[in-house]
Amino acid sequence: MPPSYPVSFSVDYPERKLNRLTTFFRIFTVIPIAIVAALLPGSELAGNAEAGGAGFSGAVAGASLVVLPLVLMLLFRKKYPRWWYDWNLELMRFGNRIGVYVLLMDDEYPSTDEHQAVHLDFAYPDAERLERGLPLIKWFLAIPHYIVLLFLYIGVFFAAIAAWVWILFTGRYPRGIFKFVEGTIRWHNRVVGYALVMVTDAYPPFRLSP
Repeated sequence: MPPSYPVSFSVDYPERKLNRLTTFFRIFTVIPIAIVAALLPGSELAGNAEAGGAGFSGAVAGASLVVLPLVLMLLFRKKYPRWWYDWNLELMRFGNRIGVYVLLMDDEYPSTDEHQAVHLDFAYPDAERLERGLPLIKWFLAIPHYIVLLFLYIGVFFAAIAAWVWILFTGRYPRGIFKFVEGTIRWHNRVVGYALVMVTDAYPPFRLSP
């Protein structure tokens, strides 16, 4: 079994029938919480992020994460302020809850603070153990992942459409599709943890599994 990556992500599979009505109108029911997310500092940039539910967490996180100040702090002071870590982690958790809701993986409305069925975690990093110069090039080193994720997101888009139809008829989310979408979001979060929030120097694995 491959070793676990420092950034962990999972979604509880719904062992129940999902709400068909909110599933049908999901693109509309998500609007209020999407407005809240858009009002976060820096989120006016979210329109430049990936389209679709799988990229919504990236839209929130990519616009509002503390990134450039963190690069400078690690480069010149070898420090990772704890409150920046807390902000980045909780913001990513919030964005992922919205993304999971948009992708129909859960019908519980996204909370701004409770974890619900979405579990994302990474440990507070020891800045002294992080390579000083890597924050300058991590975004570049992660380019192969961006390319793979682009194709995975396309697959997620069509998978979500298939899941939408299946839920409307059966009330259930197909487990195989669920695992694929969960794995793609997990991959995305690992890349964000490595290239943007920089909680680890371990290069993200090319896999969907934990």
